[in-house]
Amino acid sequence: MPFLNPEKTLWAPGSCLAMAAVLLRHRFWKFGLVGFSGVLVNLSVLYLCQEYLLAAIASFSLRLNLSLVLAIFLATVNNFYWNRLWTWSDRPVWRDKALVVQFGQYLLGTSLGSGLQFVLTWGLAFFIYYLAANFCAILLAALGNYLLGDIWVFAHSPAISAEKDSPGAMPQ
Repeated sequence: MPFLNPEKTLWAPGSCLAMAAVLLRHRFWKFGLVGFSGVLVNLSVLYLCQEYLLAAIASFSLRLNLSLVLAIFLATVNNFYWNRLWTWSDRPVWRDKALVVQFGQYLLGTSLGSGLQFVLTWGLAFFIYYLAANFCAILLAALGNYLLGDIWVFAHSPAISAEKDSPGAMPQ
């Protein structure tokens, strides 16, 4: 049966889809490690703000809001830097975009995830410890952030891909 022959499938070793699957898995692990470093930054900043830096603010709501904003922002900067430098370093598009433009795209792309994280942390903090609430919220927002990064922020540049695919293109 030809449809069961592994040499004739799209997923055969060496095929484009097989290579894409390996790259995706590899990239997702990098994204996960970068995200884990962002979680450490986020939780550390949140804890330091809540317990020390902003402890003089008596209102729990105001202190938590300010702590979350700072924690989420610093974790976002950390993740952008490492995703740009490491996770999507094989894509030449970041060399063609101004850093400010790409960071703006990253902020827009992750703002939905950050907003979700903020709202979920707030809602869960009334039922569980605020650090546990924040950790759960981070996990729920991570998948959307990965997809937006892969599809939009660090996407292949059509112009660069077209140049590389053209018959007279010079090898790099």
